[in-house]
Amino acid sequence: MHGLDTGVGHTEAGRRIGPYTVLGTLDGDDASGPSGTSGMPLPERRFLARSADGARTVLISVPLPGADPGRFLAEAEVSRYLLGPWSSPATELAPPGAQPWHARPYLPALPLPAALAHHGGPLPVRTVRALGAALVETLVIGHGQGLAHAGISPAAVLLAADGPRLTCFGAVRAAAADGTPRSGLPGLESGSLPPEQAAGRTPDPLGDLYALGATLAYAATGHTVPERDEIPGPLRAVISGCLARDPALRPRPAELLDALAPAGAPAPPPTATPAPGPAEGRAHALLTPGWLPGRLIAALARQSAALLAATLPAASATAQD
Repeated sequence: MHGLDTGVGHTEAGRRIGPYTVLGTLDGDDASGPSGTSGMPLPERRFLARSADGARTVLISVPLPGADPGRFLAEAEVSRYLLGPWSSPATELAPPGAQPWHARPYLPALPLPAALAHHGGPLPVRTVRALGAALVETLVIGHGQGLAHAGISPAAVLLAADGPRLTCFGAVRAAAADGTPRSGLPGLESGSLPPEQAAGRTPDPLGDLYALGATLAYAATGHTVPERDEIPGPLRAVISGCLARDPALRPRPAELLDALAPAGAPAPPPTATPAPGPAEGRAHALLTPGWLPGRLIAALARQSAALLAATLPAASATAQD
């Protein structure tokens, strides 16, 4: 399982985390540090792991070294209540008294920074538009539940064949308590951190919109703080609006959805029979076959094949239970 070919690093294979044995790291072989192979800060360490009986493969997360385990687990617990087809809540948490971790079922997926690396640069406008619409729908549902995500960044977005998944819920809150300046803290990508939250303000829905704009800017240009002229024309108003430093000037989710996925607009023609998958909201009309470039589909296939072929080591290297 080589990181360059599959998007999955392998240096910690054999490590035990709770009841699971690590097969590889999701973010590359140097994901043990503050950033993965892309250099993009990671809010948490993420591993692909399998149960001892081989029946379950999961994406398992642990806090960064030095992080507050209590806040990490508290945010994971709240994420379990997230709704919507494009959110990826924790489904299993470490038992009380154990080293902190949380897990969700494995789905072949690439972190957004890895997707740009496999694609060889920024993603097509069609892909970014579909990604944005799905993330906006996810935020609308979460905000309707009274939940600010407070963790949107390029590393938090996973791209799967049927659509994106938003992870790393509460990364900003987990990094430091409200009222504490957060600029420069490990795990937080500065370009995706709303300026008011960098100063210590309580995360809120308007901050999620700023982080969304930075993440879409990264997908479209390769970095989270682009010059306005670098942003492709069809996305310029959406991304620039989200990146307004004054929260009151940021667009509302309904406005973003109208711009990204206008009601009644025809979807791009499918290139093959649509695969079954989440089918809710306007974003689904954009997530037809072909929404992901072929190189990314190939990378997902390699990742999945590598995991299917992986076998559990005879003995684990490190126990965490």
